[in-house]
Amino acid sequence: MAKKGEKYSPDPSIHMSKMNVVIPFSPDVPCDSSGQRMWWAFLASSMVTFFGGLFIILLWRTLKYLWTVCCHCNAKKKDVHRITTGDGIKRTDKEDAAASEVGWMTSVKDWAGVMISAQTLTGRVLVVLVFVLSIGALVIYFIDSSDPIESCQNFYKDFTLQIDMAFNVFFLLYFGLRFIAANDKLWFWLEVNSVVDFFTVPPVFVSVYLNRSWLGLRFLRALRLIQFSEILQFLNILKTSNSIKLVNLCSIFISTWLTAAGFIHLVENSGDPWENFQNSQTLSYWECVYLLMVTMSTVGYGDVYAKTTLGRLFMVFFILGGLAMFARYVPEIAALILNRKKYGGSYNSTRGRKHIVVCGHITLESVSNFLKDFLHKDRDDVNVEIVFLHNISPNLELEALFKRHFTQVEFYQGSVLNPHDLARVKIESADACLILANKYCADPDAEDASNIMRVISIKNYHPKIRIITQMLQYHNKAHLLNIPSWNWKEGDDAICLAELKLGFIAQSCLAQGLSTMLANLFSMRSFIKIEEDTWQKYYLEGVANEMYTEYLSSAFVGLSFPVICELCYVKLKLLLIAIEHKSDQRESSTLINPGNHVKMQEGTLGFFIASDAKEVKRALFYCKACHDDITDPKRIKKCGCKKSKTPAYKRMRLACCFDRRRSKWERSCMPVIVRCNLDSPHRDIPLSALSVNDCSATLRASKNSYNGYIKSIEEDQQTALSPKKKQRNGGMRNSPNSSPKITRHDPLLIPGSEQIETMDENIKKYDSTGMFHWCPSKDIEKVILTRSEAAMTVLSGHVVVCIFGDVKSALIGLRNFVMPLRASNFHYHELKHIVFVGSLEYLKREWETLHNFPKLSILPGTPLSRADLRAVNINLCDMCVILSANQNNIDDASLQDKECILASLNIKSMQFDDSIGVLQANSQGFTPPGMDRSSPENSPVHGLVRQTSVTTGANIPIITELVNDSNVQFLDQDDDDDPDTELYLTQPFACGTAFAVSVLDSLMSATYFNDNILTLIRTLVTGGATPELEGLLAEENALRGGYSTPQTLANRDRCRVAQLALYDGPFADLGDGGCYGDLFCKALKTYNMLCFGIYRLRDAHLNTQSQCTKRYVITNPPYAFELVPSDLIFCLMQFDHNAGQSRTSLSHSSHSSHSSSKKSSSVHSIQTTNRANRVKSRDSRDKQKKDMVYR
Repeated sequence: MAKKGEKYSPDPSIHMSKMNVVIPFSPDVPCDSSGQRMWWAFLASSMVTFFGGLFIILLWRTLKYLWTVCCHCNAKKKDVHRITTGDGIKRTDKEDAAASEVGWMTSVKDWAGVMISAQTLTGRVLVVLVFVLSIGALVIYFIDSSDPIESCQNFYKDFTLQIDMAFNVFFLLYFGLRFIAANDKLWFWLEVNSVVDFFTVPPVFVSVYLNRSWLGLRFLRALRLIQFSEILQFLNILKTSNSIKLVNLCSIFISTWLTAAGFIHLVENSGDPWENFQNSQTLSYWECVYLLMVTMSTVGYGDVYAKTTLGRLFMVFFILGGLAMFARYVPEIAALILNRKKYGGSYNSTRGRKHIVVCGHITLESVSNFLKDFLHKDRDDVNVEIVFLHNISPNLELEALFKRHFTQVEFYQGSVLNPHDLARVKIESADACLILANKYCADPDAEDASNIMRVISIKNYHPKIRIITQMLQYHNKAHLLNIPSWNWKEGDDAICLAELKLGFIAQSCLAQGLSTMLANLFSMRSFIKIEEDTWQKYYLEGVANEMYTEYLSSAFVGLSFPVICELCYVKLKLLLIAIEHKSDQRESSTLINPGNHVKMQEGTLGFFIASDAKEVKRALFYCKACHDDITDPKRIKKCGCKKSKTPAYKRMRLACCFDRRRSKWERSCMPVIVRCNLDSPHRDIPLSALSVNDCSATLRASKNSYNGYIKSIEEDQQTALSPKKKQRNGGMRNSPNSSPKITRHDPLLIPGSEQIETMDENIKKYDSTGMFHWCPSKDIEKVILTRSEAAMTVLSGHVVVCIFGDVKSALIGLRNFVMPLRASNFHYHELKHIVFVGSLEYLKREWETLHNFPKLSILPGTPLSRADLRAVNINLCDMCVILSANQNNIDDASLQDKECILASLNIKSMQFDDSIGVLQANSQGFTPPGMDRSSPENSPVHGLVRQTSVTTGANIPIITELVNDSNVQFLDQDDDDDPDTELYLTQPFACGTAFAVSVLDSLMSATYFNDNILTLIRTLVTGGATPELEGLLAEENALRGGYSTPQTLANRDRCRVAQLALYDGPFADLGDGGCYGDLFCKALKTYNMLCFGIYRLRDAHLNTQSQCTKRYVITNPPYAFELVPSDLIFCLMQFDHNAGQSRTSLSHSSHSSHSSSKKSSSVHSIQTTNRANRVKSRDSRDKQKKDMVYR
């Protein structure tokens, strides 16, 4: 007998011809002496089982069909008979009842269905077990494939055959369960899994009977791999669609590949039957796998190929389907694997390093703006990783941006609405989650709704996570209050872009250029040094300043705010503008420039304006004993008497030089009188501006003990001032009480000071919180002015709001613009009249939130009409604001601001007759332009700026809202700004005549690093909006009036922003060549006014007569900065309780009759005014005219 692998030559003595052979002959079967093969017996068992079962099913269906047809005919006759007989009805009921009972066959069928269903635990276990055993049977096939195709095997001695037999018995039982549970037996019989069982199970039983083994079609078990994804889903291993799709593709590809390789292995090792199996070749199974792969990929090296006719015929058909499958599946599998590796996976947090999650509107612009500010070098050690989560993969530009910041930035593809994705980015351990909004979307409400849903999803997954989200519309902030775990006290914040944008613009109506200054303060800008003496040099020096917070040293404990503010500015070169004050009775509150009655506590947080976070550390490290004689602020470092810190406050890094537990020598860094007062029982008496009424008795009890202490401290601070400052001030250093006109008093400590202005207690002047002026709701028809009516009225010192919008435009929330201009820290006669010029249909939609504010008028028209603009005396206004509600409805970014730009250029090109301005000047006794002569000369109000009439539109103060930053180049035709210049470097922005919402992006990172910054900005910008007020607006969507009480009147006692002129008034002596530092100290000591910037003419440094009227902003100038007479000074002004007494009668009468008059109290007829002037003296005429113009 020939050995395996050798070609067999039959013995010539045996006379057999190929045509006479009935049973195939092969010498490879050692158990048969005749060498006969029995493959046909194995194949016949499978074929008989398959076709026999198919025949029985078809026969059963045929008989059942015939039986149904015959019974249907008999049933009709029986039904006719039942209707005619009475007892037939009873018999029918019994038959129906019997039919309704469940038969045993149905019960067995249901039981079998439950057993194989993956919805039950038993079913899942059975399905998984069948799959595992199928893979085991396939492994046995791989082992047996190394043997000949047909061999003799003894069942009792062959271990693999015994295992295979056990597997197939189980498969047979499972097949029976599936057959019983199947609803359609025919389709079940033709299923792939059934065919696999037909050609793998019966041959095993034949093997036991014949003691032979035929490899045959056992490779069909590889088709079970197609169910691999289903098994993994049952085990909850696959959860995402991408993973399920990837496993499906791989399982189909591999199972098809292995099955086809098994067929090639069978026919090539067996040969063609009609050739008497003489053309066979020996190929291992894995060589066949290799052959199929090179065939599918169309490579075909030729080292292995099919020799049999059956093999070649199979390859012809397989290459068609295999090539198509290869070309489709392989790239898709590769794409899924690559994408999975790139932006899938989970975030691995670094020990000792925090991370934040940023989601929402993730684009190249939003991410670059965020990273530029968040990772700015001026921030002190940003040890935070940024994890971006978005459901769309980044484009190439955004991907390149992530790669540039790969050490601190990671991107993951997913959605915050999916808890699985939140778990991937470790949201439960994140320091915060920041949600960015699309500022340019066409539907702001839909964008806000999306972000609110993101907040709900994140809070639902982890309620304790801190969330900072951007909102577009103010009224949508109310929905955040409905989230149970939303808590602004724990750091959750909503940055409303509409609220802050309109608040910034409104503050510019009170002090032009303030929007630019505030925007630069909370944005991180690098210092750009310019050697040339240009306006950009001074502007950029101010731009380098930012707002920081730091805890104050214990050396300041017990001092009043003005004293500490002066010391910080003069000695530490820091500008302190506000503090976070804590009291036992109230929660901590942010006080902006409080008065002398607020004393510094231990652990007080200060708000500073400085150019670097390291500079602000001086306020923490300052020690009077160690640093009192130091003149260079850079030498103020942590001193030796501050080796230990007091961990008494949450998140406090306060270094104290006083503690009860310390020894006496450690206390030596403080003056004796300070130690005595701090050791006294009265050292915890400091009060906030809003809690004086709660602590007035305590204040009176401790007043005597504090007087000596404050006096000694002020004397000590006086020695720290420069000799130049002393010489300039001379005798100007007065006690804060030397000017009763501007002294800050407590309403409770001065009986009757506010009662004069509160009118009758039954009249509501303010809202229920006391933060805003209020009036009964007015119908919009009462505030509408026609063009002729507006032209016949005198409007001066007012605010003109040019707004573009229609009935379909999204609301921009004009209430956020009006509220800062109606803050209660203004007296009623100080409120500027607001005139809206625009579409009446749009303003009717906004009026629901405006009808409770006084001094509002509407002129229906268009801001592009010069007739409408002249009717509202735009040349006499204090500010013209240009807004648009149509900006986001245009796809072309360059055309989004077309309306605002056209309106701005239209106004600037207008020419005016100054006859009205001359008439006003004559009636006022030739008052110098811009000055308020109604107040005494020693009052700071005497120097407040008032806008005078102009003859050309270019001199009208305008602020224009822009959406696209690059469009700022079209506002000023005389500037040389490059289109690629950043917004803050352009002339319109530096001058305060343009504002873009993009500058508010910096608030996200600023709020994360210090949530107090947003509180301060909101307090400065909104005029006093509080979380309590937001809760009230969420309930009613309108301000509710309230009666004046001591508590609500105390809320009026807060600072406001103003601009002071230096060419006249109490500061005129410093306007010509004086130092800014001397002005700062004089204003602070004399009037408690805190100066923080200059609004200077653009060409003031040229010293030419024909100067441009444009001004630019200089933030926090140095002490020695030289002033010029034309400068306007930004300052925080104290509320003057007595300023409204001289106008009490006029204000009260105007206020009470305002709701019944169609025209506002500041609108008067020219003829009426002239008649009144004829019968009054010059002095009374001046006083009345001032009342009517500026009320």
